[in-house]
Amino acid sequence: MMRRFMIVFGFLAVVGGIIIYEILWAPNTFDGDRFITVSRGETFKQVIDSLEHAGVIRNRVLFDIAGRLRGLTTTMQIGKYRFKTGMSNSEILRDIHLGTTTELITIHIPEGVRASRQAHIFARSLGIDSARFMYLVNDSSFAHSIGASSNSLTGYLTPNTYTFYWQTDEEEIIKTQVSEFWKIFDDTLRERASDLGLSVNEILTMASIIELETSIDSERAVIAGVYYNRLRKHMRLQADPTVQFILDDGPRRLHYSDLDRESAYNTYLHPGLPPSPINNPGDASILAALYPTRHKYLFFVANGWGGHKFSQTFSEHKRAIQNYRKFREVQQVLREEG
Repeated sequence: MMRRFMIVFGFLAVVGGIIIYEILWAPNTFDGDRFITVSRGETFKQVIDSLEHAGVIRNRVLFDIAGRLRGLTTTMQIGKYRFKTGMSNSEILRDIHLGTTTELITIHIPEGVRASRQAHIFARSLGIDSARFMYLVNDSSFAHSIGASSNSLTGYLTPNTYTFYWQTDEEEIIKTQVSEFWKIFDDTLRERASDLGLSVNEILTMASIIELETSIDSERAVIAGVYYNRLRKHMRLQADPTVQFILDDGPRRLHYSDLDRESAYNTYLHPGLPPSPINNPGDASILAALYPTRHKYLFFVANGWGGHKFSQTFSEHKRAIQNYRKFREVQQVLREEG
């Protein structure tokens, strides 16, 4: 009788050991590395859904049991995780509990985009709250607390390639961007702005216009010179990017009716610089605004080859416009024939 009991006990012990092994320590195998994100407020069930969808775990029921056995169903670290093949349920649970393999995420913010576009990029890449990002950007007290001389942080959100963890706090992201701005706009550049009789906000406003006028670095300072020449002569800037800024359906090709839209940002209607930057310019445009080329140009228009034709007089400018229109007509004919 005792012998039979020992045999049964031994059999059950072996079976139990196999089950425990399968639940806790058996490897999960898959091809390549697999990624999931764990966000604020997610439940353990939602994390299991992500692991199953990514093909990280072989059996959701066994993983659920493992979590309950280990007591790790309530404390999970947010982040983007990379899992390698062969990890056991126990190892995966420990990883998510401690956040040991959370990945840094690289995000590129291009020059010349508005804060709302940046908020969208960060929300898509990092899972942040875009509405909170924009609230902070437009919070004047927050802007002043981190050194901005404006009621908004538009212009100070430096375009760059950044690395953040998944769902990094929106305030930390913005402070990092503004910190990068002050590295660029150092004491030397602040002194240069003062020599020009302009505030940091005014320099950024000019730079934000230049940013959208050309993608050719060698033209930026020349365009800056055109706008400063116009300001000195009390001419309206008539900068297309400022009109694009007030369009609900822009950017697009402007119509003559767009130039009559009432807004403090419409430099076809109002003299001087707009009230604030219209985007977040890169350092090349900021330097152009600070160190414009000295010349006598007052006008410029696209030349059809990606650059611009600069003119000193309105009659020269009109001829340049006519030449550009002829160029476009020829290009249209060639496209239709091709």
